[in-house]
Amino acid sequence: MASQRQFTTFDKALMQFDTLVKTLVPQAATAYRVNPADQIQEQDLNEDQKRHAAGLMRINHTGEVCAQALYQGQALTARLPDTREQMAQAAREEIDHLVWCAQRLQELGDRTSYLNPVFYGLSFGIGALAGFVGDKYSLGFVAATEQQVCLHLDEHFAALPDQDHKSRAILQQMYTDEAHHADWALNAGGVEFPAPVKGAMTLMSKVMTASVYRI
Repeated sequence: MASQRQFTTFDKALMQFDTLVKTLVPQAATAYRVNPADQIQEQDLNEDQKRHAAGLMRINHTGEVCAQALYQGQALTARLPDTREQMAQAAREEIDHLVWCAQRLQELGDRTSYLNPVFYGLSFGIGALAGFVGDKYSLGFVAATEQQVCLHLDEHFAALPDQDHKSRAILQQMYTDEAHHADWALNAGGVEFPAPVKGAMTLMSKVMTASVYRI
């Protein structure tokens, strides 16, 4: 059996840069799966409904920017020898979410957030720190983050205009994937973070959602 290629520091830097470009540059990334909203007919939305749906999808898009940065930061410092493939699969699914949200924003005549580079940098640093502290904390942070995302998605299901079936289909697949990522991370040995830590994460996420909804 051929030995697994050992990447040099330069190789890893190039891969990190490639992911950064695909995450932050519009239309640079390509989804691995078909958009779940592709076969759903667009319904009439008034301007206020479009603006509100776009604000919610912009939040979700930035959440996926943060997820990509988190995984990249962890890849830099975490060992995760037994779960690296699962981590890579989760990252691929997050790219799907990123692309789908961007496509939906374009359909709604809107844009992604100007704050994405800021949140990418912050999330990358947090991911690298979590990976440096230890794999069980790194996986625990993945689980806690994905649980926070599911809570946001629950709120967005209720907040979306009733007739916006296309956005809802995207969020439904995202919810399924994120819940699976959280379960996998815990089953792989991640620690369950205590309530105060999750509370602090919730507060940070509220700062993100409040700013990204319009900016």
